[in-house]
Formats: sequence, C-alpha cells, structure tokens
Amino acid sequence: MRQARLHAVTTFPPPDFSQPKFAGVPDARFVPAPADGVLPEGFFSTTNLPTFVRLQGRWIVPREPRMDSGLVLDNDGTLWVREGRRIKRGDLVAVGDKEDGSLGIYVQTQLVPENAPDDAFTFMSSEVSREKPIDYQHMARLLIEERDRGGYPIWVTGPALVHSRARTDMSWFVANGFVGALLAGNAVAVHDIEASIYGTTLGMTNTGEITQGGHGLHMRAINRVRAAGSIANAVQQGIITDGIMYSCVKHNVPFVLTGSIRDDGPLPDVITDSVEAQDAMRQHAIKATMAILIATALHAIATGNMLPAFVQLPDGNMRELATICVDSSEFVVSKLKDRGTHQAFGVVTNAQDFMHILRLYVERELESRRAAGARETAAPVRA
Repeated sequence: MRQARLHAVTTFPPPDFSQPKFAGVPDARFVPAPADGVLPEGFFSTTNLPTFVRLQGRWIVPREPRMDSGLVLDNDGTLWVREGRRIKRGDLVAVGDKEDGSLGIYVQTQLVPENAPDDAFTFMSSEVSREKPIDYQHMARLLIEERDRGGYPIWVTGPALVHSRARTDMSWFVANGFVGALLAGNAVAVHDIEASIYGTTLGMTNTGEITQGGHGLHMRAINRVRAAGSIANAVQQGIITDGIMYSCVKHNVPFVLTGSIRDDGPLPDVITDSVEAQDAMRQHAIKATMAILIATALHAIATGNMLPAFVQLPDGNMRELATICVDSSEFVVSKLKDRGTHQAFGVVTNAQDFMHILRLYVERELESRRAAGARETAAPVRA
C-alpha cells in the first residue's frame, strides 16, 4: 500500500469577487424575524464552509461561523451566524436559497487550490478506513505548531480514554500546553477522579482486575467532590492528586462537562441543561483552531456541528480547521463526516494506542527541535 506524503494543512485564498460572474449581483436581502426563536420563511441556512455575504457592495465574512444556523445583521452592520433559538423578534435575517452568489450570498466549496499537488494531504478529502496508514509524525507537528503559534486546540474525549489507561498521556498533553480546552461528559471526569482517589476506573485496577466493592467507588468519588463543592476545590484540598482534571485545574485549562440522562451524581461542575451545555461548548468551538475528538460518538458529532471547516487567517486567507476523529469503529468516524463535518480526518484505532503513540511522536519531535536549536547555538560564527 502506498502511503501518501502528508503536507501542511491546506491554505487557500478567498474567492476573487472581481470575476465576471459576480458582476451585477445584488446585496443580500434581510427580513425581520417574526418572533423570538423563529427565523423568517426562506431564511438562508448556513454551512460550515467559508461564506461571504454582499453588504453595500462589499463581500463580508460573518462572525462565529457554523452549520445549521441563520445570518443575522446587527444594528452596527456586523454580520453574525446565530442559532435559531437565539433569534429575537425583529432581528434582520438573510433570506435566500442559493449559494452561488446570485442572491448576494456565496459559499466557497472549493477549499483545495487548483495547483495543489496530487498527493497533497487535506482533511477534507480524507476517506475513512482502518487500513489507511496513520501519519503520527504529521499530527505531532500540527499540534506543536498550534501550541507555538498560540492556537486553541480543543480536545473532545469519551470515558474509553480513561478506561484504556490513556489518562496519563492526556494529562501530559494538558500540562505541556497542547490543550486549549477539554470538552467531555460527566463520566470522563468521574472515572478520572476515581482513578486518582482509589486507583480504579469502574472498580477495575489498571491491570483490569475487579476489586472488592469496586462497583461503588465511582459513586464515592462523586460524593467526595460534591462535598468539596467543585473539582477545583477537591484539587486544592488534596482529594484529587493527579490525572486529567487535576492537570486542567493546575494549568488553568478550561473544561466543559456536559450531562446526560444516565449520569450518576453528577459531579457539581457538570452542566445538566443540554442547551446551556451546548452554549458552553460553543464558546470554545468558536475559538478552536484544531479539534481532536477521541472515543465519543455523541460529543464528537455535537462538537463537529458547532465547528467551521476553516480558520480565518490575519492576512485574509483561510486554512482548513484540522479535525482528527479517533475511534475504534469506522462507523463513528463515517457518521461524523456524513453529518456535515466533512473536514474530519478519521483515525480508526483504540484510544490507548492513539494517545501513547501521539505523545511519543510529539516528544520525539520536540527533542529533535531542541537538538537542532542547540546545534545552531553551538555553531561557530563565520567572519
């Protein structure tokens, strides 16, 4: 099998609006919303692709892009992407059912430059297959570049990451600046905290052995945190002494824990209102410059629906928002792409292997860069 060479994530320019096909097109049309939470008939439904709206003869990029929302024009002329439930009566909402610019709204669907090499790596064109080689070196470089440029990688994890004994690796990524925010459910935090306090997850030791009374240890962990008042308090009081949540608290990495009907407890930090939880996750999705989704179908798809497929660069160009989805099942990765997050790059493997190997490659790349820097510093200066 030929392994494709992986190039840097694709950068692409905005459309050339001086082209003849854009000549004479009208400004986008806006009509007021008829009621709170109700979009007007014929509203333009957004995608996660770069979108440009013509206002007073200029093509504008709306703020906070995501799919399945509306385009709202503020009184000060700022254009926003807003979920239908956030619409207020009288808000000016763009209407139109065409994306080709003819109605003043243009969606850029071609994100790979025409002159890109045939074997150029792009997340957008990635197919899902467990037989596809995994280029950990490339992913490691992406992570390091995101950290070094001050990017905001969001990590979305499921409890399998904790049960598979990858919590030490996740803690390492948090502690070393590779996590902008952690998005997870109650179970991730509960079993991570159980591991810190009792050395088990769901009552199992790190060798997979069942412990006496282990079935209730996660409940005891929840109870101790509830007594402390919060995860941060439990860290400060020495109840939680290591792990993912410990690292988040110690290194000031924000986290959003969302609830579900099956949750035990839940922990005091868990947001149990699903709409409120979505808003909390969205605040981090807006800032995301990279996304790593590991072993969680529902959270991965939810986050994917909030993410644009691109990152706006200061020079006006854009690049793909690198989105890596890791799961032991091809179904989860395929479903994520089918639900609209087509920029997702699928890695079909288990969470433990992925985290161990990715950390190994990141450490190796960092060491290589340190060695190269030392050689440069030691090199004699020529007259």
